[in-house]
Amino acid sequence: MTTPETTTPGRGSADPADGAAPSAEHRTAQDRAPEDPGFVETPPAEPLPVPDLAEKRSRAGRDLPAAIAVAVVLGALVVVPLYSPARWVFVAVVAVAAAVGTREIVLALRELGAAPPLVPLAVGGAATVVLAYREGAEALFLGLALTVLACLVWRLADPADGYLRDVAATALVAAYVPFLAGFAVLLTAPPDGPRRVTAFVVAVVCSDVGGYALGVLVGKHPMAPSVSPKKSWEGFAGSLLLAGVGGAVLFLVMFDDVSPLLGVVFGLAMVVTATLGDLGESMIKRDIGVKDLGTLLPGHGGLMDRLDSLLPSAPVAWLLLTAFVPL
Repeated sequence: MTTPETTTPGRGSADPADGAAPSAEHRTAQDRAPEDPGFVETPPAEPLPVPDLAEKRSRAGRDLPAAIAVAVVLGALVVVPLYSPARWVFVAVVAVAAAVGTREIVLALRELGAAPPLVPLAVGGAATVVLAYREGAEALFLGLALTVLACLVWRLADPADGYLRDVAATALVAAYVPFLAGFAVLLTAPPDGPRRVTAFVVAVVCSDVGGYALGVLVGKHPMAPSVSPKKSWEGFAGSLLLAGVGGAVLFLVMFDDVSPLLGVVFGLAMVVTATLGDLGESMIKRDIGVKDLGTLLPGHGGLMDRLDSLLPSAPVAWLLLTAFVPL
């Protein structure tokens, strides 16, 4: 007795799995391609890309909304006390900023094995800023010398191993942060001090904004690839353009009987010092092996990552404004 063949419902007796010739509806692209010379196989669809949170950041690597919000807050912390009747509040803001910046760079230098003493550096640096405001430029240099001397004495309490290394790091921090910050408060000493500080800060901001904007849009030729790959010559040109125009406008609006051409010179000088300051701090960060010197400011990094262009520009701004703008 022969048992009838059982078929799977919906597939018929000619099932490809049974070794029989597949029907037209079951033939794959590989089955049909040899029979149809005009057949072109459609490649499989690629999976849709998954959005990367990093793509939401700007091309320059910043969280732009957070960076703008922080910049507005920092601007208010400068402008409000600067134009208030109590100008000493602005001096206090600069002194606190110097102490915070000192702490950031001291902690970063410890990654290299250096251990400059934080307490005398922070306290002496803040005192140097206040001393400069009360007594002038000579007191600023005196404050630097006394701060370094206090740090040398403080370091004597620790073992002798690494003493010269720590002394060198101490001198670097004292000169880099509170000493240069002291020139910002020297700008406030004349009767038109708030306008001088405004010209200084706005010119540096113009340099940063011009360089950032043109660098993001058309930057292709790095200035220093091994130090700061994202800083381009095109961005430098944007800094020169915006700071030059901004300097002319600032001098025209803020200072009487001063040629706008001197404002152009002032703006271009701020570009040079701000760029060198940015590259200098980038060199320090690369040597240490960190991207930012802190995390205090969202979208910016640490406070020193915002002061890098302002600090070396402050003494040049003080010198040029003293020469260009009569009291």
